[in-house]
Amino acid sequence: MFKMENSEATPSAGSPNSSNSSSPSPLTLNPTSQPVVISPCAACKILRRRCADKCVLAPYFPPTEPAKFAIAHRVFGASNIIKFLQELPESQRADAVSSMVYEASARIRDPVYGCAGAICQLQKQVNELQAQLAKAQAEVANLQLQQANLVSALLCMEVAQSQPNPEQPIVDTTFIGSPESYRTDPNFMEDNLWEPLWT
Repeated sequence: MFKMENSEATPSAGSPNSSNSSSPSPLTLNPTSQPVVISPCAACKILRRRCADKCVLAPYFPPTEPAKFAIAHRVFGASNIIKFLQELPESQRADAVSSMVYEASARIRDPVYGCAGAICQLQKQVNELQAQLAKAQAEVANLQLQQANLVSALLCMEVAQSQPNPEQPIVDTTFIGSPESYRTDPNFMEDNLWEPLWT
């Protein structure tokens, strides 16, 4: 009886081990077989619809920027945005979305003029800056002209000082004595006294 119990106990104890070895473990599944959960874009999340694989709005309205689509949707509407993007090539869609978001933001800030009001204000600032630039350029040109005139005047003065004046004759004073020499020279008066007056 003891041996039979041992023989019966042996297969019973080994049966679960054999079943575990034959059946695959649930933890060793292929990771590629698990479905990948993709977060819906901001547009589909706001519209409360399922985001498809080829969603037109997904590349331009990521889930991290819900306010971007909310502003554009408030002014243009989702159907108009989708229709507008479908009519454009993919290379121009990003710029079109940026333009729509900017125009929608301007329309919300200024319901009357919208984007045109912002453009007019910026154009006014450009005109003012151009006028200031022209004034500054005129002042710079005037200062350069004054500097050139001053330099030319200084050069003329230097040239005039370096050259002698031809109108004034150069007198050689080596043989002309001073009045003091005439007073101290005793022969000066004697020679002049004996000189005839008619000569």
